[in-house]
Amino acid sequence: MKRWLVVAAAAALLAAVLAVKALPTDRASAPTVYAASSLSDVLPAIIADAHYSNGGSGALQAQIERGAPADVFASASPRETQALYRQGLCTQPVTFATNRLVLIVRTGGSTVASVSDLKAGGRRIAIGGSAVPIGAYTRKLLARMRLSDILSRNKVSNESNVSQITAKVALGSADAGFVYYTDGKAAAGRVKTLDLPRWAQPPVEYQACVVRRPGGNGEGANAFISKLTAPAGRSTLREHGFGLPAADSQTGADR
Repeated sequence: MKRWLVVAAAAALLAAVLAVKALPTDRASAPTVYAASSLSDVLPAIIADAHYSNGGSGALQAQIERGAPADVFASASPRETQALYRQGLCTQPVTFATNRLVLIVRTGGSTVASVSDLKAGGRRIAIGGSAVPIGAYTRKLLARMRLSDILSRNKVSNESNVSQITAKVALGSADAGFVYYTDGKAAAGRVKTLDLPRWAQPPVEYQACVVRRPGGNGEGANAFISKLTAPAGRSTLREHGFGLPAADSQTGADR
């Protein structure tokens, strides 16, 4: 073989090896993230390079307990992440965002102008099931307002996640629904948001943790949470309407 052919072949082989080394691996760059439905818009805006599976936090917790291939779990309440942490199935959870509850009605023609209008009964209300964070938060808020009886005076549908509540109201299948402020903001134009008293709001905290499982992508998961809690991530969360926890209330992801 001529010398120049040998040199060319060697150069091509070296370039191929370097190219392979330069490519990010799926395990390092694209963790699988199980996240609450209310995070379905904001998380990809912060970290696009991830595989997302969204749903009710309780359902996602159950899937992880059964061995689902999640690398990160982001829940709409501490209850789910803390349960996994106690079982040794995830690292110490990080509180990364807060939220508040609002009442939404369909844009145009709604006869519901405030939560007090639901006391008359006879309307269709969409809320989260009692095992879902939005459902638990809603029941706490109504109890504080001494309005728990509106759940017996109206026709109530218990939904498995907040996206289903928003969709029901937007499509006219429900006259009103209790959701997070961020969901009402994201659906602006399709629903109208009615504020609820600050004094009645339960503390709504979002937590994330790295799932511990054989073959998991710990490196990618830790990188994900680092980006989520970094200044740029916090800025994006605020732009989408989320509140932010005090910096000293956050804990390390891999402890």
